[in-house]
Amino acid sequence: MIYVVATLTVKPETRAELIAAAQACIAETRKEAGNIAYDMHESITDPTQMVFVERWENAEALEPHRKSDHMRAFGRVVVNCLAGPPKIEVITPADVVVR
Repeated sequence: MIYVVATLTVKPETRAELIAAAQACIAETRKEAGNIAYDMHESITDPTQMVFVERWENAEALEPHRKSDHMRAFGRVVVNCLAGPPKIEVITPADVVVR
């Protein structure tokens, strides 16, 4: 099993737009082969911090996810909502990779 933790800082004025796009993406991602869990959380101290926590059966399941239509659609929205670069951590039993 692997985990992906993505932390996004959004512009306050685009927060609702990002949440709406994320909800649609989450619903579709949960149907994907290899997905165990895919959740979005908001920081309780900073409403501009959104944290996505994903669990996947293995790293191979991520490739189709990254190329899926719903991730591409979400990406088109996210690019206009971010206040800075996202922090993405891929956590495996052997390593933690931060992008």
